[in-house]
Amino acid sequence: MKDVLGLIMGGGRGARLYPLTKKRSKPAVPVAGKYRLIDIPISNCIHSGIDKISILTQFNSVSLHRHIFRTYRRDMFTDGWVQILAAEQTPENKGWYQGTADAVRQQLVEIKNAGTTYVIILAGDHLYRMDYRKFVQYHIDTHADITLAVQPVSEGEAPELGILKRNTDGEIVSFTEKPTSAELDGLESLPGTEKPFLASMGIYVFSTKLLAELLAAPGDDFGKDIIPEALVNRRVMGHVFDGYWADIGTIKRFYEVNLELAANSAFELNIPKQPVYTNPRFLPPGDLQRVLLTKTLLAEGCRIADAEITNSVVGIRSIIASGVVMRDTVMMGADYYETDEHRAENVEQGRPDIGIGNGSTIEGAIIDKKARIGCNVHIRHLPDRPDSENENWVVRDGLVIVLKSGIIADGTVI
Repeated sequence: MKDVLGLIMGGGRGARLYPLTKKRSKPAVPVAGKYRLIDIPISNCIHSGIDKISILTQFNSVSLHRHIFRTYRRDMFTDGWVQILAAEQTPENKGWYQGTADAVRQQLVEIKNAGTTYVIILAGDHLYRMDYRKFVQYHIDTHADITLAVQPVSEGEAPELGILKRNTDGEIVSFTEKPTSAELDGLESLPGTEKPFLASMGIYVFSTKLLAELLAAPGDDFGKDIIPEALVNRRVMGHVFDGYWADIGTIKRFYEVNLELAANSAFELNIPKQPVYTNPRFLPPGDLQRVLLTKTLLAEGCRIADAEITNSVVGIRSIIASGVVMRDTVMMGADYYETDEHRAENVEQGRPDIGIGNGSTIEGAIIDKKARIGCNVHIRHLPDRPDSENENWVVRDGLVIVLKSGIIADGTVI
């Protein structure tokens, strides 16, 4: 695996995850109360023995860069690195990345300088645990030009994904992006099973040499341009991964995945020999006074007094006052604790402290970091509520998302 470069796509605008991507890039979005999405592929690389890891960044990248620099430091006695390849103007390229393939094309010099035989291209917004060694070995054993990671999916899931048809040899013979129900007929790769279709996971293995050759031709995106074109005259194989995998590309899916984690989903966070790495914080233990917790993922450093919390994620440094009822909610917490000086300033400016104030009821919401929710606030999920956008909160798919640093005044009903 020392001959493999891990290349993580971290530069997309993340429009479908808005407003969580209003002030941060998609891979920097917090997940499970204490991690960020970028931690997943980096942790997988480390556990798979990939020492050289590069992250392509572009949009709203400051917080992502800060997290990577703080978290993934390699000492002088360790081979490899975790480095950022940010979009930049050069004499050859004067524009932004135009897609996943164009981003790699613009960084080909740095990719070649890594000196690896293979490149594994990874998404920065998926939740899964994969041993990339098996993936790369399959690529080598099958003499593939390109290998894709594919996931078995049901007929109901297939129309939302890119569906691949694989022959008995494992070679991919066709690709259909988001097929309709009528188009699914004949695309079964695993007929007779509950999940007969194979979906692309957006994870690819190339030889570095072939990758450079393919990117010499037009095409800005791997999924839409490079891979479909390669199916014509290249040996493209599909490596089946049947473990837990979630593409966290939309607000609805982000919300669902977090609550699945709170309810002990199939993705296990607590595997001692395969932890999900993140920024190590020196936080105090949680301070909980007369709190009823049911199906709740609770991060460190929280202060909760006389509250009832059900089926929720409570992020780091969350402050929840007495009398609060919180259900089916993802609360991301805060980046710091407020001091007495902060609280005096809050009183002077007439704004609530960071956290949730006394007597509030929060049901079916996403509360971004450093949000200030006052006393006796009522926020509820309404399935038929139309999408809307306000100064401090946004509605998507019926969910109320309180913006990062958003302020909800005492007594507000949403």
